[in-house]
Amino acid sequence: MSDISKDLIAASSRPLVLSILAEGESYGYAIIQEVKKRSGGQLEWTDGMLYPVLHRLQREGLITSKWKTADTGRKRKYYRLNTKGKKALATERQQWFAVHQTLAQFWGPDPCLT
Repeated sequence: MSDISKDLIAASSRPLVLSILAEGESYGYAIIQEVKKRSGGQLEWTDGMLYPVLHRLQREGLITSKWKTADTGRKRKYYRLNTKGKKALATERQQWFAVHQTLAQFWGPDPCLT
């Protein structure tokens, strides 16, 4: 696991999950693998971190879930973003871009881009 603080990982979990589900329905393990892949391995989530986020998003009415049987015959719970969730994602995006832009003013250009 990387040296990214647990607080930052926790804060980013909501927009990351909403963003993944905006691309289509998915199940827990696939979400964990997608985050790991897209972060270049810097973010490695566990079941114990992801499922409380999914359950909270579901309680808030931002996502829905449905049990389905995979091709392997195994039952999996698939999560899907709904209309309220799409609106929440738009708000999350605005907030995170504002934070990013503010930090960029303090830190200057991204050293990875130079």
